[in-house]
Amino acid sequence: MEPRLSHYCGIKCYDMKENANKSLTLKTLNKSNVWDIQENDIFRLWEVAEKDADLKENARHYIEIIRSAFEFEEVKIDKPEVIKKYEARGFKVGQIRLDETSKSKWAIKKRPIMRVTDLTYENIRHISAAKLMEVIDRNFGGGWDSLSQSIQDIIQTGFDISTTTLPKDRLHNKGGMYEKKIEDGFEVLEIPKGTWVEAIFAKEKPVMEKPRLSFGIDEESEIDPEDDDEDAPEIEDDYGKPDEDDEYDEDKLTEESYRTTFEENPEDLSLDAAEMADDDDY
Repeated sequence: MEPRLSHYCGIKCYDMKENANKSLTLKTLNKSNVWDIQENDIFRLWEVAEKDADLKENARHYIEIIRSAFEFEEVKIDKPEVIKKYEARGFKVGQIRLDETSKSKWAIKKRPIMRVTDLTYENIRHISAAKLMEVIDRNFGGGWDSLSQSIQDIIQTGFDISTTTLPKDRLHNKGGMYEKKIEDGFEVLEIPKGTWVEAIFAKEKPVMEKPRLSFGIDEESEIDPEDDDEDAPEIEDDYGKPDEDDEYDEDKLTEESYRTTFEENPEDLSLDAAEMADDDDY
């Protein structure tokens, strides 16, 4: 039985980002928001930036940012058959001016996010929960615990994640965790494990705006967006280290531990009562 995605999977809406993308320039582009744009946007942004006198000085910096999310290659042989080969591979080909003298042709293609190893701290907030479920589903069907701690950390910066493993005939019980998570807007991936099923639930975390303190600084003076990535604190990779706050997950059960009731030995209860009576004598 193959892992399957829930029929409730939604499609991430990018309409709200459309206006923001139009206001982007090469100067405000960084390794995070570059994931929001497409190949044609790169050519458009570069054409606008050609009017800036400092384009040549900063061209290498812009290309480095673009290459974090795109394959970016110069077309050194400008022939129709060569360009067709690029286009057959999914590239968009256009002209870009790197200096004041002439333009050259470049091929650009958005880097696909297909595997869990393609996920980064920069792009994790630029995919939908449904897309995340597809990526995890391609990870050999191993479930959440099959992901390395570093990949889990990346995913959890952008998504609320919870899992449960139950007998397949109990997973969809009315009023259970599955139903409640779906009603709360979570996407779900079901991974069969014999007669049991692991369900992975994911929901995008809201973007929290960081408070900014002025300390008497003029509010009109803005911080260069390019400096944000440099000043951002590095997130420590705790891969392989046990989490101090790990708690027992009651929803994650095994065939041996899945029990709803337990019995106590009546003799043990009598013994406890006798010991308490003895203590009262003192």
